[in-house]
Amino acid sequence: MKGDYFKENFWSNDIISTAGYDTLIQHMNDGRKNCKEFEDFLKERAVIEEKYGKELINLTKKKPCGHTEINTLKRSLDIFKQQVDNIGQSHIQLAQTLREEARKMEEFRERQKLERKRIEAAMDAIHKQKQMQYKKTMDSKRVYEQRCREKDDAEQAVNRCKNSATTGKQQEKIFSKLAHSKVTAEDSDKTYQQNISLLDKVREDWQNEHINCCVFFENQEWERIHFFRNAVWTHVNQLSQQCVTVDVPQFLMKISTTCSGTSRPSGVRGFLE
Repeated sequence: MKGDYFKENFWSNDIISTAGYDTLIQHMNDGRKNCKEFEDFLKERAVIEEKYGKELINLTKKKPCGHTEINTLKRSLDIFKQQVDNIGQSHIQLAQTLREEARKMEEFRERQKLERKRIEAAMDAIHKQKQMQYKKTMDSKRVYEQRCREKDDAEQAVNRCKNSATTGKQQEKIFSKLAHSKVTAEDSDKTYQQNISLLDKVREDWQNEHINCCVFFENQEWERIHFFRNAVWTHVNQLSQQCVTVDVPQFLMKISTTCSGTSRPSGVRGFLE
């Protein structure tokens, strides 16, 4: 890492390389994947909570629990079953809350995905433009170098012609070839220089677009981390609230309070009271 900000990193020395951008995209995709994993975790936890809650409720409705008891013990057992039913209801409520939190995480992921599409499309376009212009520049360079070699060969042919006995027609042909090679070399030089200027312009546009991209992705990453951290904190608070709702000591206290007035019965009449 060369600096604290995205725009100070994720660069490459090769003008046509996209290694820095690819690394940045991979990092953003990993962050989105992590959000999806947490979202799936909440959904699966909701399924477990709902199943457990429904099974507790069904247990209180279908399974007898001391149904022939009477007096305060019967009332205690009734409270016991009601509390178990309440616990089941609280688990079902927690499942609904977890699904709501998972939905918020999904909406957040999809929103960031849509926002990224515009930036990624712009970067893909500038990368293609840069690669195409680089190829044109290198092709024009090869043509220019070839034309320069042809001009050099033509000049050498003229020099040999001056030092040897050649006919006027041959000399005319050699000088004509030299003149043509000079024109084509100049034209190829102009084309090469134009492509260099265009490539430099594309390079500047790409650098500016890359910086904007880094700033945008950095802001998105800060937003994602903040949202993700708050989602985890909210989930922890929900679990804490669930523990309060199904507080076992409080649950036992309600039953014991009902049973506290029970004393040893005296005869048959005591059992009927």
